[in-house]
Amino acid sequence: MKSNFLYIFLLLFAAPLLAQTSDTLVVKRDEKIIVVKDSIIQKEEYNPLAPAKAAFYSAVIPGLGQVYNKKYWKIPIIYAGMAAGIYFYKQQDDEYDRFRNAYKRRLAGYTDDEFYGNGTEPLISNDRLINAQKSAQTNKDISLIVTIAFYLLNVVDANVDAHLRQYEVSDDLSLQPNFNVNPINAQTQYGMSLTYRFK
Repeated sequence: MKSNFLYIFLLLFAAPLLAQTSDTLVVKRDEKIIVVKDSIIQKEEYNPLAPAKAAFYSAVIPGLGQVYNKKYWKIPIIYAGMAAGIYFYKQQDDEYDRFRNAYKRRLAGYTDDEFYGNGTEPLISNDRLINAQKSAQTNKDISLIVTIAFYLLNVVDANVDAHLRQYEVSDDLSLQPNFNVNPINAQTQYGMSLTYRFK
């Protein structure tokens, strides 16, 4: 009985162990790695000298600070404003010289200037020539101020744009509208919420 029990025990427990050693299963494992480009924009390092550098470039050559800031569309505006100021300055300077030369010739006793007319009676009086000179001088001054203003605006714009280029706008600081329903009278309450997260 003991030997039968021993055979049954070996048949039930030992036979499956011997059967598994001769039949093995090999599993080949393939791993594929997918690399996805990170959609988060890399944060530029803060450069405290960037605004000063952009302003210096614009002071040396107008528009160069805008090139440094990669705001190319502003360059034609700067040059158009400065060119308009210089053009009108030159035009008013020529007008001033015309009126001034005619007035000087009249003071010298000549009656052959372009504003005198047929030679008997002047078309434009001496007082009008003086007023025209003053008006042309005022226009020259305004044109010069406009030219200088565009030049200074170019320098200031490059400086401010370089500051703002490094300004961080993230979800850590947000201003959003807030709508709540009042549970007592069931009316909507409106407001603004300012969120700031400390890291």
